[in-house]
Amino acid sequence: MTTVLIVDDQPLQRFGFRMLLEATPDTEVVGEAAHGAEAVRRAAELRPDVVLMDVRMPGMDGIEATRRIVAAGGRSRILVLTTFDLDEYAHAALRAGASGFLLKDARPEELLAGIRAVAGGDAVIAPALTRRLLDAYVHHLPATPPDQEGRLDPRWQALTDREREILVAIGHGWTNGEIAERLVLSESTVKTHVGRVLAKIGARDRIQAVILAYDLGLTRPNEPG
Repeated sequence: MTTVLIVDDQPLQRFGFRMLLEATPDTEVVGEAAHGAEAVRRAAELRPDVVLMDVRMPGMDGIEATRRIVAAGGRSRILVLTTFDLDEYAHAALRAGASGFLLKDARPEELLAGIRAVAGGDAVIAPALTRRLLDAYVHHLPATPPDQEGRLDPRWQALTDREREILVAIGHGWTNGEIAERLVLSESTVKTHVGRVLAKIGARDRIQAVILAYDLGLTRPNEPG
């Protein structure tokens, strides 16, 4: 059973999410919050598997709430809801520690699949879609260090040569299958390498690894994969 905390400043929106989740046998709504400060407090009290987090809210927004919930070190993972064509906060939310994001008008089955994926420790967004998001909002990234400086980062230094290849590939937005094909490895071997890379660089999921690849200058917007 996946427990969910719904965070949205619109009562009707919260009601709609609750109706959907309560009608699904493997999800349970354990609480609601109308703004970021309440979300942080309720997440600490309820320890839900997933926090369904709106970004734009009065007072403390979803980005700061996400940052605080993640910093608290609890078990909860954050699934951000956004309007991709309008909301420029999506990248900031991912940097704050969210495990993924979905459109607010996502189909019910997409929302449920996203919640299950996040609860299981996966990232909601497909690698290629993650890459397009970062390309679209790359102007929100901090200045990318020169390539040689990025490679002095201790997280990069901690990786083996093969693991460095895997991190660069993740940064390109390649799926495990594509990495396996291009590096002539089995998908199971790639999956093992990806897991080790995430552990060594301290990334909660694949999305965070893509962000690190940008920050270290390992990949660039619209760079061919």
